[in-house]
This record gives sequence, structure tokens and C-alpha cells, in this order.
Amino acid sequence: MTTVCRLETRAIYRFGCTGEKPPLSKPFTLRLNPNPESKGAMAAVSRHGGLCFSEIVSITLDTFLTSKIRFILTALGIMIGTTSLILVVTIGMTGKNYVLNQIEAIGTNMISIDYEGGGQRLTATKADFLTLEDMRAVQQAVLGIRAASPMVELREHISTGSTRQRDIAILGVSPDYRYVRNLDILAGRYFDEQDTQARNKVAVIQQRLAKEVYGSQGDAVGQTIRVNGLPVVIIGTFKERVETFGLSEIGSDTVLIPYTVARYFTGSDTVKQLFFSTNTPQEVPAVTDEIQRVIQSRHRPESVYRAENLTQALHLVSKTANALTAVLMLIAIVTLFVSGIGIMNIMLATVRSRVREIGIRKALGATRREIKYQFLAEAIFISLGGGLVGMVVGLALPLMVRWFTDYRIPISGMSVIVAIVVSSLVGILSGTAPASRASHLDPVESLRFE
Repeated sequence: MTTVCRLETRAIYRFGCTGEKPPLSKPFTLRLNPNPESKGAMAAVSRHGGLCFSEIVSITLDTFLTSKIRFILTALGIMIGTTSLILVVTIGMTGKNYVLNQIEAIGTNMISIDYEGGGQRLTATKADFLTLEDMRAVQQAVLGIRAASPMVELREHISTGSTRQRDIAILGVSPDYRYVRNLDILAGRYFDEQDTQARNKVAVIQQRLAKEVYGSQGDAVGQTIRVNGLPVVIIGTFKERVETFGLSEIGSDTVLIPYTVARYFTGSDTVKQLFFSTNTPQEVPAVTDEIQRVIQSRHRPESVYRAENLTQALHLVSKTANALTAVLMLIAIVTLFVSGIGIMNIMLATVRSRVREIGIRKALGATRREIKYQFLAEAIFISLGGGLVGMVVGLALPLMVRWFTDYRIPISGMSVIVAIVVSSLVGILSGTAPASRASHLDPVESLRFE
């Protein structure tokens, strides 16, 4: 049983959220002349000053419908900030995944080791280069190695069948080198184990070299080049799966030949580098240490060898990308808090325009806590509403890219959670001061306010 007060503002004031009988036995009517801007205001107070949550929401929605344009423009800043936060994280994750994929395409399972020198010695010592036997010893002693290849580097002027001479880099490698370095064969074929054992005079050349010298990749296949007077037949063209821009041993003028043929020119078993590939990326750190140990045990103690892999590069790129994403996320969060200042200004203006309404509520028994909760709920509604709309927009853009293109843009659930939590926090912080001011207004002065 409730007692209803019909106001000129059409605001409904009910006594009791618990169904208790009111002190009056029949309805009565109050004739007031409140501020017209409080037309949609609603309040609920009980004999004990209790306020129902459902009625707080009802009053908040009624206030929003009364001043839709003002609240929508206020929530626009929160919406833009939330969208920016989600998109910043999405862009950061996309860039991170792109760089990691590029590094992985070079070969996350790849390990290389080379000879650096004999250390700090006053007397001259003979170089202690790596050999083919070192590679075989590592393959026998270390578990988890899937492929291995030696590498000998030569520089030579070659004849391309015309009067022109070209300076190229010739790498003597094994058939496994293709898998260790993730090479793509574009035309023809790669030399196999049979070519290596038979010491066939065959070669595969880099795609740029093929285009510059022969016009196309297909035309290069079957051509003959002369290396130090030895005719070598081109059987294929290749490229790196990821462009390293000359930062690796492969350049734009590289020719690959079987290691057994390269020994014909060097006359020794020494190699410049040894390449290994593991079964899984997780095995790379442990296998790298084992390779270093085996190689060091086979040579002089003062000889220095360097074993490298891409694991550290992956960790460095991942940390850098995460740090950059965190910085950009903080900037977006600052944008949200700046938008909160706009909410605070609007709520302060709202309190001033609804002074008489607040006085009426207090005259009917509303407590300071109820008034404070009322205006705080309005601020949270604006902030959370803008945050939800911004979340939808922020997720819609990457989802549309996924649906209409082949790009698999990552979506972070954590960014959505952070966006909603921060927007709610902004609403609480920005609404506290206006709500506190409204709750401390004097009811008598408020009713006399013009």
C-alpha cells in the first residue's frame, strides 16, 4: 500500500519500498511550482529513508530521456576514449604478431654457430675454424636436431654467357640448408642428396639475380655460369621467405651450390658457419647450449665460438611491443579521465538547474545518501553508457576486417574489460563531487531557489 503525491512536475513520490503502510490513510495532492527542467524527475523515499535500486534506475532513465541531447554529447567523449583504448590494443597486438611472424619465417628453430677467433693472446696462433666433422659430432651428441648444414662462402666474378662479368657470393651448403633457412623455390628445383654425393655441378640462384641477368626466374633455369672456369648449371631460383635486406648471409647476388662442389675450390674441410634446426622452437635454448658445449670441447680452450638463435630476438620484440601497447593504453585511459571532467561539469550544471527538485525530495523525507546516490547513478549511467557504445564500435571494426578480408586481426578481451572498468571508474569519480554538492543543499533554501 503506497501513498501517491501528484505534483505539477508529474513526478511520482512513493512512501515505502517494502510495502509498509504509510502514515496517511488516503492519497493527497501537493500543488507546487518547481523548475520546469525537473519535469521528468522521480524520487522514492520510505518511512525509514530507504531507496529502492530499481527506482534509482527508473529515475536515472527518466532524467536521461528528459535531456537526451545533453547526455549523449557528454557520453561522446567516453565513447571515443573507450573505442580508442580497444583499437590501440588491437593495433599493438596486430603489429606485434606481424613482426613475430616475420622473425619466425626466418627460422625460429634455427641455430647458427661460427668461429670468432683465438681470444686474447700475445703470440700468433693458427686459426681454429669449424669443420664438417664438428657438425657430424653435434648431430650424434645432441638430441632434438632435425636438420644441419655447413656453409662455405666464396666470392667470384662469373660469366653470364655474354661479355659481362658479375661479382657474386657463392655459398656451399647441403640440401638441408633449404629447410634450416626456410627458402622458397620459385622455379626449377633445389639440389638434393644425390647431387651432393655425385658432386654435380649445379646451382640455385637468388630471384633478383635471375631477373637482372636472365630477365625472369624461369629463363634462368638451364643456363650455365662459369665459376673459376668450371661450368655450373642453374637448376632453380629461390628467395628467402622473409626479406632480410642483406642482414643475413644471403644477399641479392647469392648463388647456392652443393658443399661437396665448394670443397673443390677450398681444398679443405673448414667451414665458415654451421647451421642447425631443432624439432620445436621450445628446444632451441637448450640445444644451443649443448651445441656450444660440444663444439668448445672439440677445439682449443682459448678458441671463441658464438652460437646464436632467434629466441632472444623474439623475446625482445615481444617485450618492446607490449611496452609500446601499454604506453598507448595509458594515453587512452588519460583520454577517458579527461572526458570525466566533462561529465563532472555537466552534472554540476544539472545540480544547479534541479535545486528546487532536490528541495522537494528532501521535504518529502529523502536523505542525503539518497540524493547522493541519485546523482551518482546518473553520472555512472552516462559514463557506462558511453563505454558500452565505445566497446561495440571498438570491437566492430576489427571484426569487420576479419569478416570481409583474409586478415586475422587479434582481439583482446582484456582491453574490453579494462575499458569497461575504467569508464565505470570515471563515472564514479566524476559524479562524486556533484552528487555530494546536491546532497548537502539546504531543503528550505532549495524550495525558495528561483
